[in-house]
This record gives sequence, structure tokens and C-alpha cells, in this order.
Amino acid sequence: MRHLRQRWTKIIGLMSIGFAIALLGWNQIAVARAGFPVPQNGQAYFGVQLDWSSDTVDAYAARLGHTPAIVGRYVNFPLSSSDDQAVNLEVQTLAAHHEMLMLTLEPWPGLTAINAANLKSLTKRLKAWNSLGVPVLVRFAHEMNGSWYPWAQQPGRYVSTFRQVANAVHQAPSSAMLWSPNDGGGYPFAGGPYEAKPGTADFAALDTNHDGQLTMSDDPFTPYYPGDSYVDWVGLSLYHFGSTYPWGANVVPASDKFVGKLTGTYQTSYIDETAIPNFYDLFARRHNKPMAISETSALYNASRSDGASNLDIKSAWWQQLFDPSLAATYPQLKMIVWFEYQKQEQDTGTALIDWRVTADPTIDAAFKAALPSRLIYAH
Repeated sequence: MRHLRQRWTKIIGLMSIGFAIALLGWNQIAVARAGFPVPQNGQAYFGVQLDWSSDTVDAYAARLGHTPAIVGRYVNFPLSSSDDQAVNLEVQTLAAHHEMLMLTLEPWPGLTAINAANLKSLTKRLKAWNSLGVPVLVRFAHEMNGSWYPWAQQPGRYVSTFRQVANAVHQAPSSAMLWSPNDGGGYPFAGGPYEAKPGTADFAALDTNHDGQLTMSDDPFTPYYPGDSYVDWVGLSLYHFGSTYPWGANVVPASDKFVGKLTGTYQTSYIDETAIPNFYDLFARRHNKPMAISETSALYNASRSDGASNLDIKSAWWQQLFDPSLAATYPQLKMIVWFEYQKQEQDTGTALIDWRVTADPTIDAAFKAALPSRLIYAH
């Protein structure tokens, strides 16, 4: 369990939580252990990973017709002075719109750069942001099971560092920790710059079936799990990248792909991912954690003139995300966050991939029409 705080701190925290919920204006909200509000049964937040460099909350909300309940922000950690100033300004915007923040902390200098001083500074910042009525969901060192980030595939150090960050975050009254690996398709993502090397302690820890090699038959999640006392929400980065490697072709996703990837049952004539554990069952249900789809979208490569249209690809994906049966079958699924970026993806040969749904008016209109009533927005 989290370290107990003084009684007066608890009272202040509860007052801050109540203030945040009152500002947000949401009915039927349950409060998570760490003070971050969780929707009740049948409901889920709608959020967006917003490209703050080229977009604004107001512009996005105007295109969508709704103000997202939660807005994502990627930031270097430890925070530089410029990052700190930028997030402070953005939090003021979120406070004005009664929104929450998903703060993805990216330790680009490596996990060893995190220390008591910068964690104390993080706690101070979170308390200040919470006091403005902005709950913060901290997603620390996401996709740690991949091989593309400097914090990747180091289970021992990652777990230890995550716990230190969690202890700092849990001192803020309405902030919580999100543990968010990448979906297991393609694990262990061989060839990446940060893959675990044979003969190392990390490699041995990740070789969960003890056959001397890392393959998709090894558990891509459990070695990285920091423990229930430190994790408040669980989540996945879960995308439709295409059907086969190398990625980049414009292909409509199979009708069962989202659930298949969520539950370790995805299989086609090209791909067999049935060795991957059922993430939802293992972490959301058994550990009794609310779950977020922390990032999601469906690939459209505008540089190619062949294949399916952007609308056909995106709509086939969001129909799966918004399937009305999901609320009953996967009741712990409490948040869906769309990745509203256009960016180069190395796995596609650096092609510019459009993950957005609101940039094209035709796609935007279809997306708005498909949004289910169970989703919660800031207004």
C-alpha cells in the first residue's frame, strides 16, 4: 500500500478531489485510490493525444464538437525549464476547460537520470496543477517493452524507477500512475537500438519461458509490472499499423483486430499472436485496475496511392473501439485516447503517417457521428 500521509494532508487531498470533480461537472463518478476520478460502469473517458506544437485544445474541440475529458502531453523527464513553462501554460488551458491531463514522462537521458531532487520537483508541480482543478494521470516511461526508447527492456531498473516515481506522484492529491506498455504484437521487437542483449540480467529476466531466447512466446508484460501498490491505471498503446511487415500499406483492419490484440487472440493468415497473454484479463480484471487505451489510431500513408482510403481504414478501426458490446464485456475499459498526430514512422521507411481523424472534414463528420453516448467529455 502507499505510504500513509498525515491526516490533515488527507483532508486537503479529499477537498481538492471534490473541487476537481465539481469543476468537471461529471455525474456518477467514482474516485480511484490515488484520487484520480474513474467513470462508473458503462462509461469511459474520451481523450486525445494532442500535437501541442501545431494544434490547440480550442481548435480540436471545435472540430470534434466535444471537449475531451483528458488531453495528452509528451514531455522530457526530468523536466527542463522550457518544458516546465510550457506544461504550466497548458495546464491553465485545461483548467479553463475543466479537463484532465495525461502527462507522459519520457526519460530520454535514461532511467539513471531520475533522482530525489527531480522527483521532489515533480511532486511540487503536480500539487500545483491539482490545486487548479486539473487531475493528472502520469504515464511514466511508456512502451517500456519495446526496443525503441532508451528506457526500454530494462525490467529491473524500470520497475525500481517506476516505484520511485509513483511514490512522488502519490503525494499529490489528485494525481495517479498509469502503467502503459505497447501491445505485444511483434514482441520482443528485435533489431531495435535498445533491445535486451543475450547474456545480460535483463535478457534473463525477459526470457520468461527459459528457453534461452526472446520470442513472442515470452511474456511481454509481466516482467515490467511494478506492482499493484504503485500502479493505479493500466493501459496499452494499441494501433492498427497494417497487416504485414514492413508496415506502410493502406489496409482496412480485420474486424476482430482490436479485441484480438487486447486479449491475445489476434490471428490471421499472416500473423499469429495467440501466444501473447490476455492483457485485459491479466491486468485490468485480475488486478482490478481501470484500463486506458493510452494511444490508438489506424495507419494511413498519404504517400501511397494504392490501397484502402483513409476513411475506410479509420472508420473500420473506430467501429471496433466504439462497439457497444465492449462496455459489458470489458467493464474495466475506462478510457480511449485517440492519437491526433501526423508524423514520420520509422517502421514505414520514414513515411509521413496521418493518424488524425479531425483534419479531414469528411472523416471528422463520420467520427463525430460514431461517438457513442457512453463516452464522457469535459462538457
